[in-house]
Amino acid sequence: MSKPASRLPSSLVLVGAGKMGGAMLEGWLAEGMPPQGIAVIEPRPSEEMARLCGERGVALNPKEPAAPEVLVLAIKPQMLDEAAKDLDALVGSGTLLVSILAGKTIGDLRKRLPTARAVVRAMPNLPASIGRGATGAAASSEVTEAQRLVADALLRSVGAVEWLPSESLIDAVTAVSGSGPAYVFHLVECLAEAGIAAGLPADLSQRLARATVAGAGELLFRSDLSAATLRQNVTSPGGTTAAGLQVLMADPGGLKALMRETVAAAKKRAEELAG
Repeated sequence: MSKPASRLPSSLVLVGAGKMGGAMLEGWLAEGMPPQGIAVIEPRPSEEMARLCGERGVALNPKEPAAPEVLVLAIKPQMLDEAAKDLDALVGSGTLLVSILAGKTIGDLRKRLPTARAVVRAMPNLPASIGRGATGAAASSEVTEAQRLVADALLRSVGAVEWLPSESLIDAVTAVSGSGPAYVFHLVECLAEAGIAAGLPADLSQRLARATVAGAGELLFRSDLSAATLRQNVTSPGGTTAAGLQVLMADPGGLKALMRETVAAAKKRAEELAG
């Protein structure tokens, strides 16, 4: 459920308006944040972004933006060093810095933007582009409760938000929810290929696999039941689903072991990128 619009900041500068930055901007506007309080810095804005800013009255690449209540960094991580000096000039004494830069720790951000004190590091995922994202966030000790509520409202505008007790968990979040959509997409690919191998026409198998995973995901979203309970509810003893699950739930192999290995590999790479 979205936070009230009153928790959104009165002024905000968004640096980087690609797919994720653009999705967040649309979410803020949809939540009721006044467009006149938003400025976007994007050297190469897409036609869609330029049109959105023009139609809604959002300042695009203003010459001298004032230090905002919140500065949101959504640029590519490799651009941080080059942009750091200009970005640090945008940080006021009370500015909250919210970063969605993969691999850049709170320490990295403070080193490059020394004026920044209150920092929230967040890891959203691709479904944020349709308002169904999952974001893990960690706050520095300087972040006040009021600033945390503001950050929560901004991040929740594009989906669910989970606040982490420690920034050290960000790499695991990256491996699970950050990279997770790709795992699900590959599951659809594999399910469709298995259907083809079982005799289904390719286009039919692909449609069935896609609709099945999308529908199961929507059921998870709407239900209060756990994934395990939903699985049990659809599995009749001795039936076809049970036969298939015997393969997926094989011990010591099966999907559980494979998924643990997958997440561990993604986490290791996240740690390497942050190092």
